[in-house]
Amino acid sequence: MRNKILLLGSGELGKEVVIAMQRLGQYVIAVDNYKDAPAMQVSHEFEVINMLDGDELDRIVDKHKPDFIVPEVESIRTERFYKYEKQGYKVIPSAKAANYTMNRKSIRDLASVELGLKTAKYKYATSYEELIEGVQFTGMPCVVKPLMSSSGKGQSVIRSGSDIKKAWTEALKGSRGDLMEVIVEEFISFDYEITLLTLTQNNNKTLFCPPIGHRQERGDYQESWQPMKMEDIHLKIAQEMADKVTKSLGGNGIWGVEFFIGKNGVYFSELSPRPHDTGMVTLAGTQNFSEFELHARAILGIPVLKIPLIRNGASAVVLAENENEKFPLISGLKEAANYKNTDFKIFGKPTTRKYRRMAISLAYGTEETSILVEKAIEVASKIKID
Repeated sequence: MRNKILLLGSGELGKEVVIAMQRLGQYVIAVDNYKDAPAMQVSHEFEVINMLDGDELDRIVDKHKPDFIVPEVESIRTERFYKYEKQGYKVIPSAKAANYTMNRKSIRDLASVELGLKTAKYKYATSYEELIEGVQFTGMPCVVKPLMSSSGKGQSVIRSGSDIKKAWTEALKGSRGDLMEVIVEEFISFDYEITLLTLTQNNNKTLFCPPIGHRQERGDYQESWQPMKMEDIHLKIAQEMADKVTKSLGGNGIWGVEFFIGKNGVYFSELSPRPHDTGMVTLAGTQNFSEFELHARAILGIPVLKIPLIRNGASAVVLAENENEKFPLISGLKEAANYKNTDFKIFGKPTTRKYRRMAISLAYGTEETSILVEKAIEVASKIKID
């Protein structure tokens, strides 16, 4: 069973997907818009194209004729996926899922309007004037995000009228692709937020990983931990929501479904039809399979019977401080290795920019997750990106 996998997006998450696929005997072609991307460094072949160019996508699909097309980022001309499915290609998890989740408007309207899931109040805006109207509708504070972005890019909080113009500018600057539209959301007063990794399989047996807690800055995760302690009723509601939305989108694979948990209950936030950055904590051996191994097995139709918690774990990011167009120098690994029950993963990104995620540290064991988070942060602080 040697399949050809066309991986669209070759960052650090894609790199782990390649490794997981190769351990199951698969052949992977990694694609991205820049050379030497992390997944390209471990794939059998690679292609450098503009994935927002539909003709370029068509050319690559026709050239390689893959058994599976696996999107790993949002900024792809995803409407082409419907055509590929009609041509007999298997898009993961499905053309509908990839297309809907690329754009926050599609997935939010599906969740809130069609499926009736509890979400924050929201409005869309295609101009600065419409953003002002949206802020008036949601009230302040509120959150503004590009309709298409990743890792928190372009996200900001409006706390007063003087923040609106800056939020509009930041959202357009952080938008991926050619879509100049934003969503403004009511600011939910939540106690914590979780990622619920949800595994859909071709045997119709949906499984849920133990919930993952995480902390964000600038809309991007800084630390994550597993498990997140939460009330059983809240976990059950989150699982029901995740099951409902993934079934509506269809297909097999791992999904990162995000929720806010607060005094007013469980709110659906966002969804990614692929491994999630906060889920890198599973590389600490918290489960029987990492999120990447789960994704690979679901794609290939290899059944997963259960996903038990093996041990507690935490992850912390290592960020670049400066912009550099050359391969960065990594130092401090010997110092970082002097902590028991820890690990780190260097992504191998060829360039840096301020706040770019370049590596993660991991901590694991029987300790409380709060202790493991502090240990992971300490390990991460030893690693320097020059």
